[in-house]
Amino acid sequence: MTTQASKNLETFPNPNQQRDYHIHMEIPEFTCLCPKTGQPDFATLVIDYIPDELCVELKSLKLYIWSFRDEGHFHEAVTNRILDDLASALKPRFMRLTAKFYVRGGIFTNVVAEHREPGWQPAPYVAFSQFESQSNTRG
Repeated sequence: MTTQASKNLETFPNPNQQRDYHIHMEIPEFTCLCPKTGQPDFATLVIDYIPDELCVELKSLKLYIWSFRDEGHFHEAVTNRILDDLASALKPRFMRLTAKFYVRGGIFTNVVAEHREPGWQPAPYVAFSQFESQSNTRG
């Protein structure tokens, strides 16, 4: 295998730095190990962010997420670690990480962590139709 997991997050310049826009990513194949039992934990990670100067390069994000596969982490700790690493690398205006862990012992666990640059406030949301205002939210 030539591709190796890595904790290195690569970035590229935001092509529209003058505008707040929302980047949404879903990663349905996150795995790590339970630190108590060593059994695998599976989750879907949902990353929503408003970039400032940098955006995350997707292949490096994939390899970064893959790097947790053989490591033991509590759900709360790994969610906050990933958010901290992404926020440190990207310095986004806003970022939310939602980790939706699959059932373990009859319990689904969802962990939501957020990062907000000091002083940043989102522009007011504009709804263009009745359907849009009822079905969409803005973070």
